[in-house]
Amino acid sequence: MEIIYFLIPMALVLVAGIVAGLFWAVKSGQFDDMEGPAHQIIMDEEIYPEETDSETKQD
Repeated sequence: MEIIYFLIPMALVLVAGIVAGLFWAVKSGQFDDMEGPAHQIIMDEEIYPEETDSETKQD
């Protein structure tokens, strides 16, 4: 029975930490653009610029 006096405050501290983390994530904009990164993966645009012929030929 004495363990419950320890577990209940620890559970409340854990819940408070999770809620604080959630509010921090919302405030810092983590959930602003949920579809952008998903669409960015399937786009055909090249990330790196194309190499020129002089860069690929080495004598």
